[in-house]
Amino acid sequence: MSRSRAIRALLVLLALACAADPSRGPVESNTVEAEAWAHYGGDAGGTRYSKLSHIDRSNAPALREAWRYQTGDASHDDGSQSGTAGTEGCGRCHTGESKFETTPILARGRLYLGTPLNRAIALDPTTGRELWRFDPRIATNIERNEGFVSRGVTYWEGESSVARCTGRIFLATVDARLIALDAEDGTPCADFGESGTIRLDRDVGRVETGQYGVTSPPVVFGDLVITGSSIGDNRRADLEHGTVRAWDARTGELRWRWDPIPRDSTDPMWKEWSPRAASTTGGANAWAPMSVDEARGLVFVPTGSAAPDFYGGERPGRNDYANSVVALEAATGKVAWHFQTVHHDLWDYDVAAQPSLVMLRREGRQIPAVVIATKTGHLFVLHRETGAPLHPVEERPVPPSTVPGERAWPTQPFPVLPPPLHPLRAAEQDAFGVTAEEREACRSQIAALRNDGIYTPPSLEGTLEYPGFGGGINWGGLAYDPERQLIIANVMRLATWVRLAPRSSPTSGNQRGTPYTMTRGPLVSPRGVPCIQPPWGTIAAVDPAAGRIAWERPLGFVPADRIGSGADIEGSLNAGGPLVTAGGLIFIAATMDQRLRALDVETGAELWSAALPAGGHATPMTYSVGGRQFVVIVAGGHTRLGTAFGDYVIAFALP
Repeated sequence: MSRSRAIRALLVLLALACAADPSRGPVESNTVEAEAWAHYGGDAGGTRYSKLSHIDRSNAPALREAWRYQTGDASHDDGSQSGTAGTEGCGRCHTGESKFETTPILARGRLYLGTPLNRAIALDPTTGRELWRFDPRIATNIERNEGFVSRGVTYWEGESSVARCTGRIFLATVDARLIALDAEDGTPCADFGESGTIRLDRDVGRVETGQYGVTSPPVVFGDLVITGSSIGDNRRADLEHGTVRAWDARTGELRWRWDPIPRDSTDPMWKEWSPRAASTTGGANAWAPMSVDEARGLVFVPTGSAAPDFYGGERPGRNDYANSVVALEAATGKVAWHFQTVHHDLWDYDVAAQPSLVMLRREGRQIPAVVIATKTGHLFVLHRETGAPLHPVEERPVPPSTVPGERAWPTQPFPVLPPPLHPLRAAEQDAFGVTAEEREACRSQIAALRNDGIYTPPSLEGTLEYPGFGGGINWGGLAYDPERQLIIANVMRLATWVRLAPRSSPTSGNQRGTPYTMTRGPLVSPRGVPCIQPPWGTIAAVDPAAGRIAWERPLGFVPADRIGSGADIEGSLNAGGPLVTAGGLIFIAATMDQRLRALDVETGAELWSAALPAGGHATPMTYSVGGRQFVVIVAGGHTRLGTAFGDYVIAFALP
């Protein structure tokens, strides 16, 4: 070996030794494949794809836990001690839900993540050692319809007016703050807003305490940080406004704003709303993650229902921009195009998944596309520059409303291709029960509800909603393998019910400002077992260019002891999303059996799984340090799925 080669080899060994030594500082960024997972969705377009292939189909069965870290958030205490997830001394307990749905990002040689109580944490990616944490001191005694949730943080890099903060971690909180932190040490950036913070609950209509915040990470475009909002649904017709805003990443100055509900007649979609709705209706907010096409200067905004979700008599019309993906000019906030997936939503069918920006090969051409996943299980494949469907979309008649004052839209858009990933109807013969008595109880519930298939409007007698308001495909989103040209989607199949009732007084109950109150819930047996035949969760690979399903399988299982059955049930209710790699693997947790799995991307066959200490209801991510690939998942449990609660960040790697 030459002297120069020997010196280079020694330097590599020293770098690897430093990376593995937890007593040293963070890993130098040049030893980390920093582009492996720099955004919440892997890249700015939300493809959840990694070019890493160190872990592949041949060696995946050898994966082992490499490290684990506990945030201390499980106890909701003061966070002064990391790694202590007990429940004693709970000085800041709350009664709401807490959901650890974060996907960490990797930048500057560090992992960054957010906890349900919006603590931002930086970890060493080789050991899981905590490098710093920042606690915004969220008030935990507030009532939040959506619970305490953070899906992650955002990284921005650029010149700074101060000596610090050339790399910034942006943390958007459930109590409506946007905070800029120095990526090096977690201290607030003094030149941003007021001492590092701006308030997000201003100029968005009348705000009720605890009901307006942010749960998904912001996105960045150039020197802009763009935020949506999470709003407690169904409280009143004049909810907080779902305004999307862009802020200067250095100063916090507002650069533009866009409201998904047209507020004056100059907007071309004004005609799709009533004048009253345009002046009073709220919601249609973008609570799910957005995507950015940096080359084309577009930000893709997924919007939800206008308020309230289940009665639209106060907002007659098609309600364009709501329940849509809207492409905005990222520099100005002007609408480039929009595509509505549900007209005049009455079912809480928000666009809940991050739009996936993909390149499709078709007839020898590369087509820039955006794939929209929906709670109904439909996939809409559109041209990214125009919003034009790349497969036919038909307007089909759907059932009318029987509720006085409601004017349901007479048709809904159905993509001809790809086929739906969720059944669009459930009947009495689809009733399920572990025992004959349970099955009969479920059959009776189904028989008593209005049930004319998908898009049956809410009713006074009660309506069966299948797909249910939880989806379908929810915030876990899609993954895309560009080599095999496959979209990976996990789907939940849980029927729900909704019932309207005349209001006894002008202010009683939910949906204030409408003639009706609303109740809803999952369609389950007296013991809480889903009433429709399993599988209750599936995973599928779809070729979006050809519009065909390549394969489809049940995802995970429901443990027998959870439902009193003699055997596990294949196909679990799930919350979280997939990651796909160049190694031919899909990594996904999400299920009630509390396992992280590696599946063969070409067949869906399970190649490996590992038990998690709590429910892994998040989307995994991956990166490489010194040639060693890590896969990371957070495990925090989920109240509604009944999985074990925790505060774990766990990395897996080959020995």
